[in-house]
Amino acid sequence: MIIAGNIHKHYEHLHVLKGVDLNIAKGEIVSIVGASGAGKTTLLQILGTLDMPDSQSGASLVINGQDVLQMKDKALSKFRNQQLGFIFQFHQLLPEFTALENVCIPAFIAGKGKAETEAEAKKLLDYLGLSHRVNHKPGELSGGEQQRVAVARSLINNPAVIFADEPSGNLDTASAENLHKLFFQLRDEMGQTFVIVTHNEELANMADRKLVMSDGNILK
Repeated sequence: MIIAGNIHKHYEHLHVLKGVDLNIAKGEIVSIVGASGAGKTTLLQILGTLDMPDSQSGASLVINGQDVLQMKDKALSKFRNQQLGFIFQFHQLLPEFTALENVCIPAFIAGKGKAETEAEAKKLLDYLGLSHRVNHKPGELSGGEQQRVAVARSLINNPAVIFADEPSGNLDTASAENLHKLFFQLRDEMGQTFVIVTHNEELANMADRKLVMSDGNILK
């Protein structure tokens, strides 16, 4: 599902990623752990096409059979919207929109119709136990509920891969445990691949594979 090779990233004189190689199978849940500054989030952003590796490094990145580093900006944006989902520590919901409207946004960007999109969004929110919160705005939801709305938003276009950056870092213990179980339930029922950066050891150890990063690379 994801094949990455020789991923380097510099920010001015800081060498953040130092030739990362990575192969993630379809339907696999992979956690990435390591000390702050090890390069975890930078790697996740590059794998998620939100950032690019150094252009002169000879890096390669193939996701779901597509060579994303060779794509033009418009094609890459379309690929990201349709094939990739994102969950962040701070849910990034738009406060002026309801839960339903927030979930629908990626599908509207993809050009999908209002009726079918809202029907799918309601189905996802119901699946996540939020059918009674469809018309509530983020400020009216608990932290756990907000994060489940963010999960529904990440799923609306049925992406091949979900990237999560500290998804439970802002949640209480019970909400975090529920979110962790949800990832595995989604993988088993919908077949998504998950790449999760986390400091939560429980979540990291639940994954099919735990990768440890140190000083810009994955420890063998």
